Amino acid sequence: MMEPLQPNRTSKREKSAIYERIAVDIAKRIANEELAEGVKLSGRTLLSGEYGVSPETIRRSFAILEEQGVVEVMHNSGVKVKSRKQAKTFIETYDKHDESKQLLQRMRTLLDEHEALDREFFSLAKQLFTINSRFAESNPFPVFSYTVNQSSTVIGKSLGELHFWQETGATVVAVRREGAITLSPGPYFGLQADDILMMVGPQEALPHIERLLN
Repeated sequence: MMEPLQPNRTSKREKSAIYERIAVDIAKRIANEELAEGVKLSGRTLLSGEYGVSPETIRRSFAILEEQGVVEVMHNSGVKVKSRKQAKTFIETYDKHDESKQLLQRMRTLLDEHEALDREFFSLAKQLFTINSRFAESNPFPVFSYTVNQSSTVIGKSLGELHFWQETGATVVAVRREGAITLSPGPYFGLQADDILMMVGPQEALPHIERLLN
């Protein structure tokens, strides 16, 4: 007898995974001939007791297997094992799908980590800006912060088109836009309204920045 799956106190996503896992487990039992073709499986109530889940969860598992041609659900007459070959095919397909889901989850994790690093960088840049604001006279290369206003003529233009460094003497080190942060934007980075620019440059760059961005 299979080890029962623990009753779930889970989210909707986890509940979905449970009936998928049960479908895969039944398919594996068919593939290794523990459940032979033509055999009529136990009723949903008995199987639900074996797996420790509700009859509705078992019904959904059988629905997946029937869709894949592994079993045949007979109305008011139980479930019959239909194809060992289709059981193997279903297992292979599910394994590939499950691997893809794991890779996607890893990608999401890396993106979250990247965004967290961007936020930390921007936070540190703001702190540096605050410190430099206090000691602007003694620091030859302070950090400036500037928000592009709605009426600015630079909207839609790239940093390269504006000849930003040549015109101001400052370098844009980061841009925050709608919560996302772009580090070290290149010359093709186009500016939009409400962009927050973090720049490094000499104190005398400030009036040039104001003039260019206004």
